[in-house]
Amino acid sequence: MKALLKRLVPARLRERLRLEALRGDAVHCPVCGQGAIAFLPAGTPPRPHARCAFCGSLERTRAIWRLLQQRGLLKPGQRILHIAPEGSLHTRLLAHAQAYGADYVFGDKFEPGYDHPADTVELDVTALELPDAAFDLVLCVHVLEHVTADRQALRELYRVLKPGGTALLVVPFDPARAQTFEDPTVTDPQERLRLFGQFDHVRIYGRDYSDRLREAGFTVEEVDPCAGLGPEEVFHLGLKRGEVLHVVGKR
Repeated sequence: MKALLKRLVPARLRERLRLEALRGDAVHCPVCGQGAIAFLPAGTPPRPHARCAFCGSLERTRAIWRLLQQRGLLKPGQRILHIAPEGSLHTRLLAHAQAYGADYVFGDKFEPGYDHPADTVELDVTALELPDAAFDLVLCVHVLEHVTADRQALRELYRVLKPGGTALLVVPFDPARAQTFEDPTVTDPQERLRLFGQFDHVRIYGRDYSDRLREAGFTVEEVDPCAGLGPEEVFHLGLKRGEVLHVVGKR
């Protein structure tokens, strides 16, 4: 029966019907504004209650968007740098730039196996071909755990941030670890998966991540996106307890 339906019903219509069936008010995505009966699983191994069916946002994406809104970090005419732009967050930032005359630069290091939004420019976060003190807001989300020379990347991000600017340098973070765990000799994808949790990760950050940020020159604030929210609100917004957003600045 499923095979017959696939042949008879066009893919776009099937997707539309699937999304209609997911509409509801049990959860709410702050990024796209859509209500749904649930967030979907995502990740390896799958995390329940993680991905928005409508825009694809994850727990961290929703936390970041709420932070940007609550702190008024999106402003007319500003310059924004977004390293390795994620789909749903990229869509909202692009709309902001078009509506309010912001200059939105988004780039990534092009490597096989990764998709990029249209018009993404090629950027190496360890050697940014960008001027000093050029950006009011910098976003680098779940990137540095892929970068062997992460301290060099942090120095580059500090260099291109304007004095008084803000950067969100968010990484997978284990608060139970005092020290970051890394081993540059590990290059086998399966061994990286076993040690670092993902085949293309090169470390697991611990509480000393804030020290690395300060070494690069940043002021550091560790933000709990669930602070002040009850269990029902955390569930409704699809946030994750234990998530830490590192919000940094440049004097």
